[in-house]
Amino acid sequence: MGGQEVLGQAARLASSGLLLQVLFRLITFVLNAFILRFLSKEIVGIVNVRLTLLYSTSVFLAREAFRRACLSGGAQRDWRKTLNLLWLTVPLGVFWSLFLGWIWLQWLEVPDPNTVPHYGTGVVVFGLSAVVELLGEPFWVLAQAHMFVKLKVIADSLSVILKSVLTALLVLWLPHWGLYIFSLAQLFYTSVLVLCYVLYFTNLLGSPESSRHFLPVSRMTDLLPSITRSRSFYNWKEAKLTWSFFKQSFLKQILTEGERYVMTFLNVLNFGDQGVYDIVNNLGSLVARIVFQPIEESFYIFFAKVLEREKEATMQKQEDIAVAAVVLESLLKLALLTGLSITVFGFSYSQLALDIYGGPMLSSGSGPALLRTYSFYVLLLAINGVTECFTFAAMSKEEVDRYNFSMLALSCAFLAVAYVLTRWCGSVGFILANCFNMAIRISQSLRFIHHYYHKSPHRPLASLRLSPALLGAFLLSGGITRVSEMYLCCNYGWLARLAHVAVGTLCLAATLGIVFLTESKLIHFLRTQLGASRLTGKWT
Repeated sequence: MGGQEVLGQAARLASSGLLLQVLFRLITFVLNAFILRFLSKEIVGIVNVRLTLLYSTSVFLAREAFRRACLSGGAQRDWRKTLNLLWLTVPLGVFWSLFLGWIWLQWLEVPDPNTVPHYGTGVVVFGLSAVVELLGEPFWVLAQAHMFVKLKVIADSLSVILKSVLTALLVLWLPHWGLYIFSLAQLFYTSVLVLCYVLYFTNLLGSPESSRHFLPVSRMTDLLPSITRSRSFYNWKEAKLTWSFFKQSFLKQILTEGERYVMTFLNVLNFGDQGVYDIVNNLGSLVARIVFQPIEESFYIFFAKVLEREKEATMQKQEDIAVAAVVLESLLKLALLTGLSITVFGFSYSQLALDIYGGPMLSSGSGPALLRTYSFYVLLLAINGVTECFTFAAMSKEEVDRYNFSMLALSCAFLAVAYVLTRWCGSVGFILANCFNMAIRISQSLRFIHHYYHKSPHRPLASLRLSPALLGAFLLSGGITRVSEMYLCCNYGWLARLAHVAVGTLCLAATLGIVFLTESKLIHFLRTQLGASRLTGKWT
């Protein structure tokens, strides 16, 4: 499969993932606003910080390394060995769920049962839901490797929507159930997600249509663990790469969820403050996650398929290297412009957004300062997502191992910085520590990308430079909206607030106009790939 064809599939996957993320985040956005009217901040804090951390850590440590290693292989591979390797995620998930569940029950502070009832049940069920989700991992990897876009969209959408509906109904009818509500909803979510994949492959493998997908399996039993003809149970090259990624995943999880680990294990914030922080954190990351999570996931697959890990850029097909450089350059520019827009306009509209979303509970305390700081963090988050997407797809096993050592040092430094800054300036310290973390990770990835392309004629990192006109537009917009906030928001009534929104809309429109005039290469890339996603596009 050529680079351009893989690019078209990745663009289609990213665009569908973008719509999916919009749906997810809007549902979560509305659901959180609804829950705040019926449940206490303490329950929100326990669910969104502690129990979700238990679930996400168990799942991440059990599967992330396997996903990265098994999606990196070429077309010529023994899929039976790959599927055997993927089934190891289930016993790993059982181990992590039991081990972490014991820590959550025995080591951590147990909340007051009068305020947060049924904590023990919540720990058990969230751990069980992690294991249930891992049962679908071989199906997920096979679907991703063959770009089954429609399957991912339907499975994720259906499971999230049904979970949200169940949560809302239980909160409305049985609010005294406390953590029972979220435990049942989480287990229901993972069960529906896995069931969608199982039913899809059961139907596909039993039909004549399966032949046109060139699937490496012909019946459902082929997806189960089995001994291959070579009597080797695993592809040991993939297994070694998985181990390298596992060491990296362990460190990356600490960096990704670092503030939640600090909150959970060091008790620097009470459960109510944790709930407010998580709400602001979700609101702050809304646009970034909507745009960049599907891009990172989809274009990691693109880079992993186009680039060969063990070869330098000059030793690979130059057509593929050129396509990868163009894609990386465009994605970096998109990340930079989106991140800057969120930073510039988010600073002046944080208080208004929180006041509309959660009322005085969020807008009168530390919420606005949290969201303003987070708006800058989003810029770093966006750039880091793209740079690591390329870096992890292009690194050799030896380079992944070397990167792990630097990640170890960064993990220790991040936790120390987070603890010190939180003691010094409260919950804002978590976001400042995350900014420190992201800046270091970006510098690591930029150094790798520069070295990777330094012997080739391609310079994708040049996209991180802005034209003077565009830089001036961002600075001017930031100044105008800041003055508008001082004189129009948020204590002067709804007409003043609407005027403040109108000022921001005009500034944003003017900035986007300058983007269209000065960034013709990016506009061409977006039009080409969006067009390709429509035309190539009958979803698999």
